[in-house]
Amino acid sequence: MKKPVTLNMAAALVRFLQRQYIRRDGVEHRLINGVWGIFGHGNVTGFGQALEEHGGRGLPYLQAKNEQAMVHAAVAFAKTRQRLGTYACTSSIGPGATNMITGAAVATVNRLPVLLLPGDIFANRIPGPVLQQLEFPGSQDVSVNDCFRPVSKYWDRINRPEQLLAALPEAMRVLADPAETGAVTLALPEDVQAESYAYPEHFFEKRVYTVERPPCATESLRAAVALIRTARRPLIVAGGGVHYSDAVAALDQFAAATGIPVAVSQAGKGAVIDAHPCCLGAIGVTGTASANALALEADLVINIGTRLSDFTTASKTQFQHPRVRFVAVNIHAADARKHGAVPLIGDARTILGQLSRALAGWRVPAAYRAKVQRQRAAWDVTRATLVAPKRGVPLTQAQVIDELNRACGTTGTVVHASGGIPGDIHKLWRSQSPTDYHSEYGYSCMGYEIAGALGAKLAAPQREVYAFLGDGSYLMLHTEIVTAVQEGLKLTLVLVDNHGFGCIHGLQRGCGGNSFGNEFRHRTGNSARLEGIFAPVDFVKNAESLGATAVRAATPEGLRAALAAAKSAPGVVLIYVEVPANVRLPGYSWWDVPVAATSKLPGVRAARAAYDRATRKQRFHY
Repeated sequence: MKKPVTLNMAAALVRFLQRQYIRRDGVEHRLINGVWGIFGHGNVTGFGQALEEHGGRGLPYLQAKNEQAMVHAAVAFAKTRQRLGTYACTSSIGPGATNMITGAAVATVNRLPVLLLPGDIFANRIPGPVLQQLEFPGSQDVSVNDCFRPVSKYWDRINRPEQLLAALPEAMRVLADPAETGAVTLALPEDVQAESYAYPEHFFEKRVYTVERPPCATESLRAAVALIRTARRPLIVAGGGVHYSDAVAALDQFAAATGIPVAVSQAGKGAVIDAHPCCLGAIGVTGTASANALALEADLVINIGTRLSDFTTASKTQFQHPRVRFVAVNIHAADARKHGAVPLIGDARTILGQLSRALAGWRVPAAYRAKVQRQRAAWDVTRATLVAPKRGVPLTQAQVIDELNRACGTTGTVVHASGGIPGDIHKLWRSQSPTDYHSEYGYSCMGYEIAGALGAKLAAPQREVYAFLGDGSYLMLHTEIVTAVQEGLKLTLVLVDNHGFGCIHGLQRGCGGNSFGNEFRHRTGNSARLEGIFAPVDFVKNAESLGATAVRAATPEGLRAALAAAKSAPGVVLIYVEVPANVRLPGYSWWDVPVAATSKLPGVRAARAAYDRATRKQRFHY
């Protein structure tokens, strides 16, 4: 029998993480690819010292500038790697830990793995209350780390060093499980990190977690096939699960064989490329006119790898056929049963193969295939008008998207998350490869874009990575420009400036309200409103001060040249574009945003009447 290995708890944690792998289709990947961190008194002499002494190349350390941002980077890495690997993130107890909570929510909402290792208050309680400790009057064992519980898929506090023996295997299991994954939080009390224990040697042996490709149940498959064969106007809604299960080729073949058109959610963009004859583009609130028109008439909706958020279903108004039925392919049982669907629970790639074999020789009616092609052609015409120059406007956000789409090509990836950008880019982007579009729209978290681009670049260093963001999001979390410069990573940031929180400002005005609190304006005199001139912000100088190269683009030709130059430029390049806030794209579906039932403003009263009419279209499918 091998002798046990005596290590500090933190050192044991570092050693364990270096030996964790995830395997799919016979290929192994590191489960934990490194540690993002910012040190404080609660983790620097424990976990930090252990990383310095025992980490090295097996568990490299990356220094973030904001704790939320490092979690975003880890999440983006996991998304880019199809959930086959992630990073750990460490902080001290206190504000460092609570800064990570937003990132934890992003991970869990989007079903993406990340390991969070915040320091915690002393388990022995002797020096308490320590610096940054929350004194909770109802219990001595509550710290700010308890805030992670509702946004974590697994949560534990390691109060004794030997508790690692039980906690770590369970934490890794959740991270590697495609049906259960999300944020995993292990709170590490400051004193326990430094305590030693004689760990069994086998605890540090290599562990490999295999991602299986389970088929769906035969009975469910039979029911789904029967529905598909009798459908006259079926529609596929493809989500992020198509990417995570590496099922893009399988979906391409299934759609081509059956003729069933495919619409995509934000996470599903690229699940079929736009040149595919069955691709309708985006669906839902941010969708295309063509996809949404066919969705309204669909008698069968086949959901593949989507959790059906309100944006995808237009707040339950998108599917209006009186006898519409649903089939759902998903690894997550709850997602597979939404809208009363026939649940095909298992791996998307495997189940698409099952469906293809069961439906061999079957195709949708010729008249429906012809209608799909007419809708595709109609959207081509509509899109061309949306990205065309506008009289008196040097450059619109739609034109920026079109130019960025061309520059990205098949070898680039655009990363976006929040504001008005997701609505416009989801409509207008033409995916030329499965990996050219990276959207965090489950949580739509402002500040994700630059950190997310950093994580995407680490996961796919061969790709050109573009962060596409607005001025509001940049001001919230631009600090990882410094990290990218430190690491020698090449990123291109495309910043569109509409002088405020333009997306919500448009929503506010669209619902009949006055302009209030959303533009970046000076206060005038003793006014209760911000209604003076715009606050001047020089984003070019700001980016340059952080180590980036920055340029301005004021015309389509200037933007095209800047994007071309950025490809050959080293390091971080920021391209600044000023766009008008009042030039907006039309929507083709409704979104449930309640409007005040009582108001003195005529515009609000009119918007409420329209809201009441729209809610009558909401349907619950069971």
